[in-house]
Amino acid sequence: MFQPSTLRKAILLSLYGSAALAVMSPAAFAQSAGTVAKDEIQTVNVVGSRRAANTSATETVVPVDFIPMTKIAEQGGQFDLAQTLTYISPSFNSTRQTGADGADLIDSAALRGLGSDQTLVLMNGKRRHTTALVNIFGARNRGNTGTDMNAIPLLAIKNVQVLRHGAAAQYGSDAIAGVINIDMKKSLGCETVVGAGQYSEGDGRNYLGSAYCGVQVGDKGVIGITAEVLNRGRSNREVDNSPRIIGDSLVKNRTLYVNGEIPTGAAGRVYFTAGVQDRYGSSAAWGRGGIGSDDIPSKNSAAMYPDGFAPFINADVDDRFGTIGYRTRAGEWNADLSQTYGFNKMVYNISNTLNASIANKDLLAGGKGISPSQFNAGGFEFEQLTTNADVSRFYGDILGGLNVALGAEYRKENYKIFAGEPGSYNDVDGLGFGGNAGSQGFPGFQPSDATDKGRHSSAAYLDLEADVTDRIKLQGAVRYEKFSDFGSTVTGKVAGSFRLADAVLLRGSASTGFRAPSLQQVYFSSTFTDFVGGVAKDVVFAPNGGNVTNAAGIPKLKEEKSKSFTLGTTWTPTASTSVTADLYRIDIDDRIVLSGRFDSDNYPALGDILLNLGVASAQFFVNSIDTRTQGLDVTVANKSDVMGGKLNTFLALNFSTTDVTNIKAPPSLAGFEDVLLSERERLFIEQGGPRRKATLGFDYTLGKVNTELKIIHFGPQSLGTFSGPPTPLMKYEAKTSADLAFTYAFTPKTKFTIGAANIFNVKPTAHDPNETDNGFKYESVQFGLNGTSYFARMWHKF
Repeated sequence: MFQPSTLRKAILLSLYGSAALAVMSPAAFAQSAGTVAKDEIQTVNVVGSRRAANTSATETVVPVDFIPMTKIAEQGGQFDLAQTLTYISPSFNSTRQTGADGADLIDSAALRGLGSDQTLVLMNGKRRHTTALVNIFGARNRGNTGTDMNAIPLLAIKNVQVLRHGAAAQYGSDAIAGVINIDMKKSLGCETVVGAGQYSEGDGRNYLGSAYCGVQVGDKGVIGITAEVLNRGRSNREVDNSPRIIGDSLVKNRTLYVNGEIPTGAAGRVYFTAGVQDRYGSSAAWGRGGIGSDDIPSKNSAAMYPDGFAPFINADVDDRFGTIGYRTRAGEWNADLSQTYGFNKMVYNISNTLNASIANKDLLAGGKGISPSQFNAGGFEFEQLTTNADVSRFYGDILGGLNVALGAEYRKENYKIFAGEPGSYNDVDGLGFGGNAGSQGFPGFQPSDATDKGRHSSAAYLDLEADVTDRIKLQGAVRYEKFSDFGSTVTGKVAGSFRLADAVLLRGSASTGFRAPSLQQVYFSSTFTDFVGGVAKDVVFAPNGGNVTNAAGIPKLKEEKSKSFTLGTTWTPTASTSVTADLYRIDIDDRIVLSGRFDSDNYPALGDILLNLGVASAQFFVNSIDTRTQGLDVTVANKSDVMGGKLNTFLALNFSTTDVTNIKAPPSLAGFEDVLLSERERLFIEQGGPRRKATLGFDYTLGKVNTELKIIHFGPQSLGTFSGPPTPLMKYEAKTSADLAFTYAFTPKTKFTIGAANIFNVKPTAHDPNETDNGFKYESVQFGLNGTSYFARMWHKF
């Protein structure tokens, strides 16, 4: 625990603190730092450490970004968390997808070019649940589950901490690439934000209404409540008279969050967080041609859509999160007992569609060839319960100070798939192949897909941090974790720093890690229609342990294992300038990936099974590759006085490469490695994100006017084509975008901001639509495909 003035000095030395907080008044800073009552002093939690300490980004033994959200929530041009972090943190990627079914509606977090399920997300230091969705399509996070960052309103967040280092030994599964901790606000007072925006082409209108109010309970307790309404309209970049819609999906979010704590006696306090979001989303599927076109006639009905149609994949998403806990002090020991609950459910309703087999049977019976145009296609849900018991103690008389933390965790998870109505999947006329059966755009989940599976895990950890001398710090952790479905694992971490000079710190770390296969990856099952080069093909996605995977000899999924190394330095030549540079390497063995598509031609052993299922091909999850990710993070921050105003400058760069170092086919698939991992799927893994990214920001305040300019550089990517070798790769050139915003402070409590994102209307490199994953000349890579957007935002504090 320490005074806000001390915290201010520490945070201003960090990268984003100096860029985002130096422009704030002391009173505004005190609020953002979390002071909730006149005499209350709060503990500040830094992700990656279980020691309450006055530590800045230039003093931590492993790299941590501290991103204050107060100014961003007041004035930022992005209305959701995923896009906000994408344009601030260079190691964070979240590209909004189009033409990727359910992935169009959920933006998952990812660090350092790895998968979204290899990044652990915490809320107030507690594990946050992942979504029920498995990303099957799209150019990002294929085969991954992830955390829905946009289920959390910006105005409810105090800060975001990004630990750029593997931390499974401290936090458990999923922390291979790093950890993101979202620290929620519980300050006194009320504030509101209203905003609007749209693209320069006149579509994709966004409307935001958000309000926060923190009220005092008793002498030192506080409850903060945030309510938000966010509507995002469709955008469309398809201009060739196609029924297809390419661009942002329609999304409507309704969100409520409560966060607070209430003291119970001199040493104890009850703390709690609860959030609920209801989301309606609608994504446009691949367009179907009209009667007389080159498209397959059996997929359409002349009586219903003579000129063609684009089905809409609509979804209702329920997201729930809750934590209740009790912290107290027993002698010299701090104790923390908590229970966390997470829930995510996604139910599909397909509209502007038909089941062509129903229409065809109606036509053969003498009717007009009519089918229902809307179907409930079923869906899935994921539930997670996590119980934590943690104790810690600081020994000031051992070495220069030793912090000991130990604890235990019990986690229970459940995953369900529920079938849609029969018309969403039935093959009524018996034609089978070619996308004829089921609801066009998204065939419903079948009764054979339905599942209700669970598992549990238990873990124990020991964490030590020591100031060996006034120049040397050491950190170590070990964790044992046992899962009911695949066994146990032990992970460890060692890290240290050495202050070479007053302004120079050397730091390094080594750790082992793991990621348990998600229940979604183990049990996901679906039969869907995909378009390959414009041709419809039915594909079964086979669950692990099912008929297809057993026939193919696919073993039971097991955990991924990793080794992570960092080596870096920090330099603070003056009180207003800081520099950090960190090299890293992450080796992952037995990585779980989405296989290529096996059919009767490339794997005859599956031919009869696929024929009985009425599908053309099958794919599945398998532990089949080893990868190596290497890179460099650099940050530079400076604050200075320029022409009577305050200028804050920051530069952040990430250079990263991921390479598949080994393909490990099960014995039954030996010789089929090129199908198990095709060049196209390999490139999604190696270059799903840009191999470099940089953000250069200038924040200048003069009087009542604040000007912010951000220049964002996205490095090149190469993706595979459907044709495969020797067809040339789709190369996406490096692109540089820029955002510009102006804020006028009518009073310290009322501010108005106008601005634009991507002011030069930069778009990805164009390619042949028959070769892209979304069937459009612009793929959803690097930063999206919509072009320039404009916004206005008003903030008022009561």
